[in-house]
Amino acid sequence: MAKNNQKEAQQEQVATTVSGVEEFFKKNQKWIEWALLALVVVILGIFAINRWVIAPAKAEAQAQLFPAEQLFRDGNFEAALNGDGNNLGLTDIIANYGKKAGKAVYLYAGLCNLQLGNNEEAIANLSKYNVKDKIMQGRAYCAIGDAYSNLKDYANALSFYKKAAALGENELTPGYLLKAALVSEETGDKAGALKLYKEIETKYPQTIEGYDIQKYISRIENQQ
Repeated sequence: MAKNNQKEAQQEQVATTVSGVEEFFKKNQKWIEWALLALVVVILGIFAINRWVIAPAKAEAQAQLFPAEQLFRDGNFEAALNGDGNNLGLTDIIANYGKKAGKAVYLYAGLCNLQLGNNEEAIANLSKYNVKDKIMQGRAYCAIGDAYSNLKDYANALSFYKKAAALGENELTPGYLLKAALVSEETGDKAGALKLYKEIETKYPQTIEGYDIQKYISRIENQQ
């Protein structure tokens, strides 16, 4: 008997809830219809902007980037950065299109500025390059480290070399560690440099850096 009463109570509660929902929709039918219409308009607006504004802008930006990228690959860093008279340079592409040209535009611009001795501009460009590819991100961090090193800001240079090395082991990692060690040695941190040299010796003995690492280790140990 108790079970039947409980079941009836549950059914009554469900019926009351359904009735309440129906009553709510009846009272607010016009408001709900307008809200749904507004949602459809927003969705269609986003679709239209993506298709007819953003997508064409990205395509145009990529088309403008291609000649500058080719100049960069040819080692013509000045023309790649500032244009060759016929095509926009990376600086203008960033100013006109920003990220629509793709994140690589900041890497190319940063590396061009680094090659041309524009270290502060290189740091500004490269700091905007953030990708999931650890090898490419490591290269960007190392280039930032190089720019800081050129500015004799060794604390930041060391930080970025270590950030590059910390992204994971690959063929470029021992080079980052070597640069970090040399900066440590330059600032008088012999112990820190020695630790990094020995890390190369232990983990990367078969690399170019590993073949010559003993001379760096011996140089510090002979000074102790």
